[in-house]
Amino acid sequence: MEHEHQVHDTDDEEKWVYDSSLDHKGRVPLRSSTGAWKAALFVVAIEFSERLTYFGIATNLIIYLTKVMHQDLKTAAKNVNYWSGVTTLMPLVGAFLADAYFGRFTMILISSVVYLLGLGLLTMSEVIPSLKPCDNPASCHKSEKLHEVIFFLALYLISFGTGGHKPSLESFGADQFDEDHAQERMKKMSYFNWWNFALCSGLLIGVTVIVYVQDEVSWATADMVLTCSMALSIVLFLMGKRFYRYRVPEGSPLTPMLQVLVAAIAKRNLPHPSNPGLLYEIPKSNGSRLLCHTRKLSFLDKAAILEDGYPEEDEEKVSIKKNQSPWRLATVTKVEELKLVLNLIPIWLSTLAFGLCVAQATTFFIKQAATMNRKMGNFVFPPASIYSVAAIAMLISVAIYDRILVPVLRKVTGNERGISILQRISIGVVLAMVSMMISALVERRRLKVVNREILSGSASGSSSMSVFWLAPQLITIGIGDGFAIVGLQEYFYDQVPDKMRSLGIAFYLSVLGASSFLSSFLITIIDHLTQRGGGKSWFGKDLNHSRLDKFYWVLAAINAVNLLVYAYLARRYSYKNVEKRVAVVADSSEDERHGIEMIP
Repeated sequence: MEHEHQVHDTDDEEKWVYDSSLDHKGRVPLRSSTGAWKAALFVVAIEFSERLTYFGIATNLIIYLTKVMHQDLKTAAKNVNYWSGVTTLMPLVGAFLADAYFGRFTMILISSVVYLLGLGLLTMSEVIPSLKPCDNPASCHKSEKLHEVIFFLALYLISFGTGGHKPSLESFGADQFDEDHAQERMKKMSYFNWWNFALCSGLLIGVTVIVYVQDEVSWATADMVLTCSMALSIVLFLMGKRFYRYRVPEGSPLTPMLQVLVAAIAKRNLPHPSNPGLLYEIPKSNGSRLLCHTRKLSFLDKAAILEDGYPEEDEEKVSIKKNQSPWRLATVTKVEELKLVLNLIPIWLSTLAFGLCVAQATTFFIKQAATMNRKMGNFVFPPASIYSVAAIAMLISVAIYDRILVPVLRKVTGNERGISILQRISIGVVLAMVSMMISALVERRRLKVVNREILSGSASGSSSMSVFWLAPQLITIGIGDGFAIVGLQEYFYDQVPDKMRSLGIAFYLSVLGASSFLSSFLITIIDHLTQRGGGKSWFGKDLNHSRLDKFYWVLAAINAVNLLVYAYLARRYSYKNVEKRVAVVADSSEDERHGIEMIP
């Protein structure tokens, strides 16, 4: 009879999804008709469209600012970095609102509408005569003020849209897989790889087809294409509504963490119990997962110390919870959630140097391409299209990693991921550093070609040097992104508390955003230092009067030092440890299956 009971438990787990998610009618989801790839594919598809739009704008933005709006190189690079920084930091706000109040599905819809408004305004700035950059582009040396206002307003509306769209969308897609179900857990490990495959596919078309339309047809036509693409993607996302698994927002995730800190300080003089099992914890009744106790940051454990003895029965613990203020007593799980967030901070800081390298790919790499020979026979491709080399490298590296390397590494290491998340990130960090070294050598050669042609009386600058000299640095950073970018996404999604998954993706994006601001700050500092005493700035009016090669060497040195710090932190890091969930019995009532009473 006991064996038969266990079989029923397993059958019930196979039929229903007990991970605290709900279907579109607010019920416990049926596994066969919701979630997994049948739902995630809708999310991956809209990510393809969004990245097509974003990179169609981002990679050619520095060309637009210098060629159409006639900004100098230094100002244009700073404006691109500021916009990129805001775009990748705004997700912190959007993710908080999604996790705490709106829910991820609703936040995606709201932010998509804002995104669409920004694209519409961007199109208007190119189509409506009074909003265009110049009345006569042939004789224009500075864009109209009204165009600048509308253009940047549109850009930052897109930033705000991305702020809610990007973290909610990626975490919503990952939510479609049940981590406590063996088959779905394995699929989830591949999800982030194929998510980035879709991202790179959108990026690839954005930096080739869209950029070509911008340069050879018109910016207005490209903007209209992107606007229509976003509108269609919203419709596609809504078509998958009945297949999705939804998570109900649980209020601000910051309040319980503040409560833990206050309780720990209030009870700072109490001794730790001899057995961690005596710390306060209660069984969950809503399908949420409990976290195991860890010994790090043990001061915070004092928030879970019971001041009036150590009751062992669950009924007594529940009674204590009803009578005790959460500002005085916290569960072990809440304490561990705060520890998880605090443990993220050193890793976040140690990956900023990697983000500095990524920031150069959409700014100075593109400007380098603009000064070089871009002919392929009779065809001259746009400067921003060279970024497609990095996208292709990332596509190939992600596919090889997921299909070939992971299965082999699983057998070698015994780790179901193949290698740990932080090890995967470290490979990308090393490759980014190598990319900066290659970039410095290539830029040095480009400057020698420029100087030689100037001395020989040629007015063509460095046009005789093929743009494909940039391929090694782009391939290296593309492969590095396949390791580090995907690893960062998986790390920040997996290692945050379950109710902060959107914020986790926002933390990953904030690495890139903070790095963009840091890149602008570094340019300003180096510009100031190199001009002291009448010296020549490394950042001149154009690339031929600049010393980007020296700047790249500085970035490589920063990454080399940072790599040592990262390696130290990664070796000492303790990963999230979740208690196993007990299955709900097969003969439970209909009310139990619909979430009224579930045993974690």
